[in-house]
Amino acid sequence: MNIIKVDLDSSEIISLIISESNKDVAKRFGLTIENCPKHPSFCTIKWVAADFEMGADYFLFEDNGIYKGCVAFEKAEENTAYLNRLSVLPDFRRFGIGEKLVDHIISYAKKFRVEKISIGIIAANIELKKWYNKLGFDEKETVKLTHLPFDVTYMIYNIK
Repeated sequence: MNIIKVDLDSSEIISLIISESNKDVAKRFGLTIENCPKHPSFCTIKWVAADFEMGADYFLFEDNGIYKGCVAFEKAEENTAYLNRLSVLPDFRRFGIGEKLVDHIISYAKKFRVEKISIGIIAANIELKKWYNKLGFDEKETVKLTHLPFDVTYMIYNIK
């Protein structure tokens, strides 16, 4: 098993992993291309390419030649980074892949002297919120964004 940093050439596999990994979330929360066109379940190669253009670093989780998940890192401010697009294909969930990808981003962030990592999740996704809590993320605030059909909870991981 390897977590490898990839480049723009991997945009197709990244977009596939993101979209496939988030379809069950879209279904669960009633998200469609019409009411939430920016939801990761509708991710395209162009989205990933735009992320790379904005300076995001992407990592793929590979095991025996099979890509099972991905995550993106974006340095937002001097002391803050974003953990984005954490995605694990449904058949490979509950094997610790997501946790390994999060740990990788935390270690990676330390190289940039980042003090905190921020994420945003669907506020009603209680299971995901508990999972991130277990990994050391603290809930900060929940907000209503007018362009989204759900509230967003922001969580922070403080790097020690």
